[in-house]
Order: sequence, then structure tokens, then C-alpha cells
Amino acid sequence: MNILFLTNHLNVGGITTYVFSLAKGLKDRGHKAYVASSGGDSLTRFTEQGIIYIPIPIRTKSEANIFKLGLSFFKLISHIKQKDIDIIHSNTRVTQVLGCLLERYTHKTHITTCHGFFTKRFSRRLFPCWGSRIIAISESVREHLIEDFGVRAENISLVYNGIDLERLKLRYAQNREEVKLKFGLGNGPVAGIVARLSDVKGHIFLIRAMKLVLEKFPDAQLLIVGEGRMKNTLDRLTAELKIEKNVFFIPKVNNIQDALYIMDLFVMPSIKEGLGLGLMEAMSWGKAVIGSEVGGIKNLIRHGYNGLLVRAADAEALSRAIIELLQEPVKASVLGNNARLFISENFSLEKMVCETERVYRECLNEKG
Repeated sequence: MNILFLTNHLNVGGITTYVFSLAKGLKDRGHKAYVASSGGDSLTRFTEQGIIYIPIPIRTKSEANIFKLGLSFFKLISHIKQKDIDIIHSNTRVTQVLGCLLERYTHKTHITTCHGFFTKRFSRRLFPCWGSRIIAISESVREHLIEDFGVRAENISLVYNGIDLERLKLRYAQNREEVKLKFGLGNGPVAGIVARLSDVKGHIFLIRAMKLVLEKFPDAQLLIVGEGRMKNTLDRLTAELKIEKNVFFIPKVNNIQDALYIMDLFVMPSIKEGLGLGLMEAMSWGKAVIGSEVGGIKNLIRHGYNGLLVRAADAEALSRAIIELLQEPVKASVLGNNARLFISENFSLEKMVCETERVYRECLNEKG
């Protein structure tokens, strides 16, 4: 099969990781993978793996940006014909609209992956643009599509995100303290999060929790990796709480594994969460994890077995969980080992690739 992936950009983040892992996995299985986007920090990862890049001017968050959608549409029409594309696979709301337009014009099969929760806007109901099949990354996302948008259950395929378990065989030559210094951190324990700086990710509650943690562990540190529109708000909150010296904002990292390597705990305090690739990455590393009891996080964390669950938007509960694991390193180690085992048994990359390939074939067969 010839598969064209659509996404707004290729900067570090969950969707980029998903597209890269899926495109590489399908290519390794003998398919030809193309990715159309506006480029980004991770572009070389794609090209180094032989994934063919098609630049399009789609860097916009607005599905009503007719100019950028139009330019991208006309540029991709010729590529779809020349490369005999079988599947168009979109991954954001903007590219869902683009994929829908391409499907109508070329009659190619359009599939979308829903990575999280959508706001119930009128435009979504008027122009759903779901494609021939929707891939939901968790049961909670599947329920959201059915209950909030009236999508028929038979049009949704549940395919959990997968993690490349081969990375577990890697070992770092650098000392952990050397890597911490590279990030500007000191010797104290590190709690961390890797996620875009958005209100739904719950960074505010994590920072407030850190203020309480520092009363018990004055040398504790919080590493926040990601960028987004909440940065100024989070900076102000950190200053108001007078904990600037213990909170480190890192907008981008070349290798996300470096950040995970130096964390003692990974915290995902989201208010809403489709599944949480950053959380899955941390679990695959054997990190002790703490997450909000919402959405797809509940599919990953079994409280007391492979992590701790806390009530969403509750800074005090979050602080108690962090303090508990810092006070009990043996318990944290057991939870981390169970987390690694859980991911390896249930969320392998190979399983995700095979199940997605099956969805593609089903859709092509239905089309005749």
C-alpha cells in the first residue's frame, strides 16, 4: 500500500511521535509511507528512515483558513495521482478537513485518527470530515465520539497507541548526574512531565503541588518539557509561589529519552486525556508514574500496581502522591517495574502497526 499521512507540523509532540512510529512500522512491513506537513524539528527523523516528505503550507490551527487549505489541496492532488496513493490518513482537525476534500476529489480512502477530545462546535457537526473510518486511541475517545458527536460505533476502530520497545535495550553511556547538569538541574529528586503547555494538561495543579512538595523535600525539582500558550501563565504562577529555582521549563529537547532518563517520577495531571503517549513512554522506561483519574489515563494506570491515580484538578492530592513516592523509593521502584511490564505486554508498537494495517485493508476491501 501507498499511505499518505497528513499532520500540521512535525515538531516534538504526541501526534508527531504517533505518525513517525506508524509510518516507520508500515514501511518496515513493505508499504510506502509519505508524510505531508509544514515541517518541523523532527523532520530529519522521518527522512532518515526513508519516509518521503511532501511540504505543504498547512501550519494553521483554523479549519477555516481557506487559503492554506486550498494551497495544500492543490499541491497534494498531483502527488496522490503520481504516487498512486491508496490511503490518506489525517491526524488533526485541520488535516481532517483537508483529507475529506482530497477524498471527495480523488475518491481515495480517507481515515482519521482521533488523538483526544474535540470541543462540540457547530462546525464539527455541520462538516464532520471523519473519513471512511475513525481510529480511536482509547476507549474513552471512542465513547466521546459516539456520545458527543453521534458517530456510529461500526465506523470506529479502537487501536491503542504503541511504544517502540526496542528502545528498552538501549543503555546510556552518560552518568545520570551529567545529563541533569545538561538540563541545568541540581542533585535533588526530579518529578517531570512531557506535554504541550495547554490548560487541559493540568500544569497549574502540578506547579501548585510542587509548592507543597518542597515543604517536605526542599531540594526536589520539577522538570516541565513542552511549549504552548500557557507558558506565561505558568511562569507567573511559579513566581507567585516563589519556587522559580526548583521549576525548570525546557521548551524542546532533541531526544525526549534524555528528559525521561533523569526523572525519578513522571506526573500526568491532565483534566482531559485521550491516552497519553508521554505517560506511556515514561512507563516503558520503568518510571514510577502518577496520573489524573480521567480519560485514557485510567486505561494505563492501575492504582497501586503500576502507578498512582489521583483526582483531577486537585493539587493537594497530587502533592501527597508525589511525596509518598519520594518517601518510599522501594515502592516507586516496584511500581516502575510493573509499569514497564504492563506496557510491553499490552502496548507494543508492532501491535499498533498490525492493527492499523488491518483497518486499512478492511476499508479498501469495503470500497471494492
